[in-house]
Amino acid sequence: MPKPIYNLLVAGVERGVTRDNNVSAFDEIGLFPRLADLGDVREQATEVLGQKISFPVIASCVGTQAVHPDGELAVARATKTAGTAIALSNFSNLSVETVIAGNEALFFQLYWYGTKDEIQARVERARRAGAKALIITLDWALTYRRDWNVPRVPRQVDLKTMVRFALPAISHPAWLFEYLRRGELPNVNAPNAAMPGQPDPTFASVMPKMMTAKQPTWNDIAWLREIWGGPFMVKGVMHPDDAMRAVDVGASAISVSNHGGNNVDSTPAAIRVLPAIAEAVNGQIEILFDGGIRRGTDVVKALALGARAVLIGRAQLFALAAGGEDGVRQILDVLRAGINETLLALGRASVQELEPSDVFLPEGFAIRRFSETPLRFGRS
Repeated sequence: MPKPIYNLLVAGVERGVTRDNNVSAFDEIGLFPRLADLGDVREQATEVLGQKISFPVIASCVGTQAVHPDGELAVARATKTAGTAIALSNFSNLSVETVIAGNEALFFQLYWYGTKDEIQARVERARRAGAKALIITLDWALTYRRDWNVPRVPRQVDLKTMVRFALPAISHPAWLFEYLRRGELPNVNAPNAAMPGQPDPTFASVMPKMMTAKQPTWNDIAWLREIWGGPFMVKGVMHPDDAMRAVDVGASAISVSNHGGNNVDSTPAAIRVLPAIAEAVNGQIEILFDGGIRRGTDVVKALALGARAVLIGRAQLFALAAGGEDGVRQILDVLRAGINETLLALGRASVQELEPSDVFLPEGFAIRRFSETPLRFGRS
């Protein structure tokens, strides 16, 4: 793909320390294989946010997936074929109504910006479309001043933008041809951010609203959970206190995540805090995980340390860019096969049997010392 688009996919905030550690941290986790009496069947099916899925991998809610003309619809179709779910971003290039036609097991994600009436309008739109769960992403603290390592998304695909990106696009004719043969150009619209009766805004035009939005309180999150009324996940949890607050407000699930290294640099790798968060919530809430998943062994390690399922972001985007729907289907098949092989090696008949004793953590790997005084309040 053209270099500017590639740079958007691989970028991490500031120096990319957290982005890189998300991946490399998995290399420090060992596995304990067993011999003989391993069994012939290995079950990967599980249930997340009320949806039964065939294996514990979900496509994450990544915004602006215009790396391929089919975008999020290709991901939806591939995940449906694989028997799993898709999490759709508030800032997807395609509308929730379009994408859910490809996979009805869709979780809709939103950010906290705008008035409560505007937020509720987006929630109601997702409900009418048939979304099965709502995800609120809270780990987004970027401003343009700090975000110097992440290339900016063009505000619109106009003549100036086309001239600026002409050479990189022409130098990758196969990528460009996928769009031209359909008579279109990549778009940077965010249809799910549109208010009723208004045209679709561009992703870049909505970003300033996000970055200047008043930050929500836990009471606000409780309000959002209440008006949704269905399965509800808080995404971006990196601290046991926040995990317990999510329990307090009645969330169905949390996602242990540092936004793929695109929030605050020098945040620990997400996998390093997963054990402490799993211990804190002690089964009171579903735990999902994202950050650095690249292969089946990574999935198994996250499940052994307390996650019920994982979400994939960059792996999904690269697969989409390389091969559209077939590319995403293939990466899901690769992950499923990797999980199966790892379960066999560990002597586990099911992902439900995985536990911390299946992995080896070097001394000091898991971060367990957080704030001295936990911020725990009564359930709202």
